[in-house]
Amino acid sequence: MEVSKEQFEQWLAEAIDKLPDELLERVNNVAFFVEDYPTKEQKKKAGIARDESLLGLYEGYQQGRKRPVSGILPDKITLFRKAIAERYGNEHAVKDQIYKTLKHEIAHHFGSDEEGARKAAISSKIF
Repeated sequence: MEVSKEQFEQWLAEAIDKLPDELLERVNNVAFFVEDYPTKEQKKKAGIARDESLLGLYEGYQQGRKRPVSGILPDKITLFRKAIAERYGNEHAVKDQIYKTLKHEIAHHFGSDEEGARKAAISSKIF
């Protein structure tokens, strides 16, 4: 399925709006990005083989490990538009996967390992 960057960003904004308020209140200093595909460096950082796909990536310092320091750059959550759109063939499935990927990456922000983040993506709770 082909999805424009503008449409994908709109669906991401809608997914963020669907997150529970109590969760959003705890998300601290995070910027959200949309890219087409992960770079080789991002895949390597995530421990993903070159032939595997990566739908999203959290880059930063996990919430539980942060020190209160002002003036630092925000953590970064990136969703990979074409990687998601190519895997999921219709609008409903793409929007659903955006929400799940967003929850998965936010779980990493709170310190979850990969197993915990996978559970968070399909659960109604992240923390």
